[in-house]
Amino acid sequence: MKRLKAYISAMDNATKDYHEMYEARIVIPGKTPGNPLEFPVFGSDNVFWQGEDISFAIEMTNKMALDRPTILCQIPAEKLGITTYHEVVADYCYREFLPYLDAMNASLFNRHKPPEDTGYYYMVRPRGEVMVRNTAYFAMRPRKDYYNVSGQKIINYPPEKVGSPQICLSLRFQVQLPRKRKKKVLQMLTADVPEAVETFVKDFDKAMVQNVIALAEKQKELRRWLAKSDYCAFIANGSILPRDPGTDLPMKGAIPFVAPPEDEVEACGIKGFGIRKGVTVITGGGYSGKSTILSTIAAGIYDHAFGDGRELCVTDPTAMTISAEDGRSVKNIDVSPFISWLPGGDPKDFSTEHASGSTSQAANILESVEFGSKLLLIDEDRSATNFMIRDQTMKTLIKREPITAFTERVNELYESCGVSTILVIGGSGEYLSVADQTYLMEEYVISNVSEQARSLGGVKTREVSKVQSWKQTRRLKTEGFTPYPALLGPEKLVIPDVGFILIGEEKIDTRGIQNVICQEQRTAMGFMLRLIENRQSGAYVNLRESVQTLFRETEEKGLDAVYSGNFPECDRFLALPRPIDFLALISRMRRIQFVK
Repeated sequence: MKRLKAYISAMDNATKDYHEMYEARIVIPGKTPGNPLEFPVFGSDNVFWQGEDISFAIEMTNKMALDRPTILCQIPAEKLGITTYHEVVADYCYREFLPYLDAMNASLFNRHKPPEDTGYYYMVRPRGEVMVRNTAYFAMRPRKDYYNVSGQKIINYPPEKVGSPQICLSLRFQVQLPRKRKKKVLQMLTADVPEAVETFVKDFDKAMVQNVIALAEKQKELRRWLAKSDYCAFIANGSILPRDPGTDLPMKGAIPFVAPPEDEVEACGIKGFGIRKGVTVITGGGYSGKSTILSTIAAGIYDHAFGDGRELCVTDPTAMTISAEDGRSVKNIDVSPFISWLPGGDPKDFSTEHASGSTSQAANILESVEFGSKLLLIDEDRSATNFMIRDQTMKTLIKREPITAFTERVNELYESCGVSTILVIGGSGEYLSVADQTYLMEEYVISNVSEQARSLGGVKTREVSKVQSWKQTRRLKTEGFTPYPALLGPEKLVIPDVGFILIGEEKIDTRGIQNVICQEQRTAMGFMLRLIENRQSGAYVNLRESVQTLFRETEEKGLDAVYSGNFPECDRFLALPRPIDFLALISRMRRIQFVK
């Protein structure tokens, strides 16, 4: 930290650019062990050391936020007693580190002054889901290879003294530096942050890490079991499903979940509710817990952190939450399985800038099948009624109806494509006749009412002919698939915190992609989309191959590899989306075109 202190001390008190800190100039005098030349060597190094093993890389967040640097703190894993470098362990460490930043923020807080005057520490607030992030991960880092003489001068250690690189826990956060308060900047960066990290390391609960690792292994084991089983989701007995109002925390005093006796299965030594593949209907009165259980199933595509309450709830990782999405863009999709004719259009090649509730929900289902989903999650309350069902009275009254109701296709969808559906309903009994199993929620207690539902709902009937093919045969044209505006100018990428991604000429509404759960995922999607667009050269985009390549690169190089500091209106913090959600993002673009 001696070198960083020298840079900050040399700054003007009213500085706004902090260039001395970002340049991090170093001077290696002539004829030292690491520099046998007669004259000094000049360079830069933005990594500052606390002792010999904890490092802080100070990065420029972007050119419009020079007073808000991003700090990457790297702590040797062995210093924390960590020998398993799993993402869930990094996630746990990050959650444990947050209170130390909170404590520093509490000491800075002044209700009469903004963060720009007092200073502030910014960090991600993760929900219960565990995911790959650029704020918490393990990575190899070179060891310290110099000692500081004075100011900018350093002397390199002999190579034999340096040692091999080591695996480190990497924690990323941002610091808002206070205006015209050089002493406070010095205090925050060279004293408060290092002290917080030291205390974190000293107080770190090494024994708890073993519990976190054991949970991660059990979650992995459950997912392997689910992939080979006849089930599409599993909810462990004892899970706490309801959330405290306004939070993502388990509700205090909530009734622990218990599987219906007929459907209790044991998986990997855990007893719970196995939801079979096929068509499942979950019903109940208002506030009975039916939407809560659907939310739990949707959340099961991700692993969950220790203490979330849903740690042992797992779902088919390709599950997609489906709803009506009025106004979304639809491009060149074959909606004929659900819509037989359109005024002035071809249902086999349907495009619109503003889809209705029924056409948007049809497109959402068909695209999900195209992208590889094997489980659809649908809440009646968020669906287009005229798309989902049509009772016998309406069939009799309306002779020429272009929409084939989803209930008339849902069983075929499973039989032909292996795509299961879980439906939450409360207002119509039409769904009961198509259900393979039906469950009733009453005050958060679930029971199997399949036999009763069959007697009330009647027998499944097939009044429509089978779909010839559920396969979509469309190719994305490269034209219009670009991060550059139509007129001359630089790339454009803006990701405001309102559910949109602005790239090139596009304004993509991501709010309908309901399995994208945080701003960090949206930010990552924007940067990933930019990379894919810039890599295209031919007339058509091999979309699946491009997406697979990109996700493979993030796995090999780390998620931070997709980031670029050239876009000041994008956050620095990233979280990895699922490939299927990334494909859903592309399908919502308005200026692209597919061809058959």
